[in-house]
Amino acid sequence: MSILTEVNTVKDPDSASTKSQTNETSTSERKTIFTIQEIQKLLPHRYPFALVDRIIDYVPGNRAVGIKNVTFNEPQFQGHFPGQPIMPGVLIVEAMAQVGGIVLTQLPELEGGLFLFAGIDKVRFRRQVVPGDQLVMTVELLWVKQRRFGKMQARAEVDGQLAAEGELMFSLAN
Repeated sequence: MSILTEVNTVKDPDSASTKSQTNETSTSERKTIFTIQEIQKLLPHRYPFALVDRIIDYVPGNRAVGIKNVTFNEPQFQGHFPGQPIMPGVLIVEAMAQVGGIVLTQLPELEGGLFLFAGIDKVRFRRQVVPGDQLVMTVELLWVKQRRFGKMQARAEVDGQLAAEGELMFSLAN
């Protein structure tokens, strides 16, 4: 996990020297990214079902923003559809769920757990996702109950256009 902290250079009007100053932020405000190697330490998914390439923004216990680079050589495009490849909606939902898994696996009381789908509500697909697109998925934790169930609001965008959105429910597996 890489924590990014903003560093500003400030010129002191009373001196000719330049000072470096670090802006201290609370843990919940720090922008955090995860590389693919770090994601693989947190999630059990592997090729061809690992659908998150990077987490570009992470707020502990709150939300994560992940990206999926959609490429033509992915196995689903052989049959969905020949001559007109379209990313299946179920894989878009799964990619959003994997971003949500990053949030859930990092909760101190749930750390290290395996989370499975418990439900999917209000999912709508708004635009096609095709090879060459970069899917940007934002998943926000709505609630956790009994340290076992969680609900998240998810949305996926391509070039700022909404591709899919919905509510995802998770259950901690024994």
